[in-house]
Amino acid sequence: MIFIFVNYALNPLTLFLTHPITIMIQPATTSQRLYSLDALRGFDMFWIIGGEEIVHAMYKATGNSFWGGFAEELTHPAWNGFHFYDLIFPLFLFIAGVATPYSVGRELEKGKNKNQLLLRVIKRGLLLVLCGLIYNNGLQIKPLAEIRFGSVLGRIGLAYMFANIIYLYTKQRGQIIWFCSLLVGYWLLLKFTSAPGFLPGDLTMEGNFASYIDRTIMPGKLYLGIHDPEGITSTIPAIGTGLLGILTGNFLKNNSMSQQKKVIYLFITGIVFVILAHVWNLDFPINKNLWTSSFVLNVGGYSMILLSVFYYIIDVLGYKKWAFYFKIIGMNSILIYMSGAFINWEYMTMGFFKWLGQLLGDPFNAVALAICYVMLKWAFLYFMYKKNVFLRV
Repeated sequence: MIFIFVNYALNPLTLFLTHPITIMIQPATTSQRLYSLDALRGFDMFWIIGGEEIVHAMYKATGNSFWGGFAEELTHPAWNGFHFYDLIFPLFLFIAGVATPYSVGRELEKGKNKNQLLLRVIKRGLLLVLCGLIYNNGLQIKPLAEIRFGSVLGRIGLAYMFANIIYLYTKQRGQIIWFCSLLVGYWLLLKFTSAPGFLPGDLTMEGNFASYIDRTIMPGKLYLGIHDPEGITSTIPAIGTGLLGILTGNFLKNNSMSQQKKVIYLFITGIVFVILAHVWNLDFPINKNLWTSSFVLNVGGYSMILLSVFYYIIDVLGYKKWAFYFKIIGMNSILIYMSGAFINWEYMTMGFFKWLGQLLGDPFNAVALAICYVMLKWAFLYFMYKKNVFLRV
């Protein structure tokens, strides 16, 4: 059940499920949602849809140390450690959490039944899992052993679903308790357990308990053979990432504080989280593959810092025009992500712009084609935006 909304209000946070494959035309309505949230989501997706390839191509073309350092940040560490590229995935999940008080919360304020909203939340979570399966494996029949069940969209779906269930049935204090309990509980789980044959607390790929559980109970194949970065066990702390987004959304939605104070508190809190993450890193390494508790604090801190900057510039100061490019991407993020499973963007880029690469020649032809690759996707999203067509699940 995937939905196409034609919405004059252009509201990408209204993500509820009502009818299968539906085109809806709605009049413009007053929205509480944040322009900066769309822009930040678009900034996040920019790197996924090809922004990182531009940087890598620039480094290869120039050999410049600046581009080399930037390109290094747009890779994942082999195991422990943190690069900017590790922030992309959890930032998207964090943003989904921030949107919750503006979407699910608004429905609660209107008097909607919690059980009805629960059903919508579960539907959306499971549909994202299904989309992740399709993205990983395509629409084809495969033996079970060849299917990869863990996926980026699957983790977002499950973490979003459980974080929203907690949001529906607990107050803010309860959400904070859940957040802390998930992180501390996961730390204790990996601290005092291990795979058979390894010492308790072993956090290597082979020896950690989370990977062992995934190897034991996850059907199909794992991304790294003996480990899947989107495995079942490491989804537990990922729920904390979604909850942190929800707590941040609650804070931003609070009308008892000025916008300027919100920016300051959010920025400072982000810095504190990063510091705490690096302190915890001494005992529980920052590790995206395991989605360690220190990783949750680290990416949560950077997410809050980025959101505070975007919120201040766009929603407080009112400088929105520069962010329009990212907003176009952010409003149809699921569509452009899923398009990679069905559209050969590389082939289209070469079809339209191979001549440009031939004119430029080495070494900057790869840079030009990488830029064209991203702009072709953006032009597609802009067309969809002008037609008021958005893919929702």
